[in-house]
Amino acid sequence: MENQTIWRNDHEHSRLGFTVTHMLINDIVGQFNNFDLTVVTTKSDFSDASFELSAEINSVFTNSEGRDEDLRGPNFFDAEKYPTLNFKSNAIKESSKDNYKVTGNLSMHGFTKEVTVDFIYRGTMLNPNSNKITSGFQVLATLKRSDFKVGLILPFDGLKDDVLIKMDGEFPKE
Repeated sequence: MENQTIWRNDHEHSRLGFTVTHMLINDIVGQFNNFDLTVVTTKSDFSDASFELSAEINSVFTNSEGRDEDLRGPNFFDAEKYPTLNFKSNAIKESSKDNYKVTGNLSMHGFTKEVTVDFIYRGTMLNPNSNKITSGFQVLATLKRSDFKVGLILPFDGLKDDVLIKMDGEFPKE
C-alpha cells in the first residue's frame, strides 16, 4: 500500500457556496466563509480519496446582514444549537475520468443523512507562490432543505426545497 497523502483546502482560494431559489423567481447565492475540507488519498488520481468537511454555521454569508441573521437563527440552521455542518465520506466511485460520485453522511441542523456528491479532480501543479504541490477540486450536489428540516417554519412557501451546493478549491499537499 502506498503512503497516504493529505490535502487541505487553502482558505484564500476555496469557496463553499450554495444557491436557492427565493419567491420562486430569483436565485439567492451564499457561502460559508469558514470551512475546512480534508482529502486523504494514496492514489495520484484521487480514485480512493476520502473526505471530511466541517463548516461553521455562523460564517454563513449572503451579502444581506438581515438574511444572514435569519439563516443563523432557529427558523433555518439554528447555529446556537447546531454550530457546524459536517460531511464524512464512506465511498467513492469513478463515473468518468477525473469525475467521481462520493457518498457519505452529511450532518446539519440535528439530522444526519446519506448524500452523494459529484467530485471533480481538476489537476495538480506546483503553486509558484507557495512552492507547494497543489490540487484543484470541485464538488457539486443538490440537497433538499426538507431532509434536514431547514427553513420549514416559514410564513410563506416561497423558497424552493432544492439547494445547489458548489465547492471550488485549491488544496496544498501536506
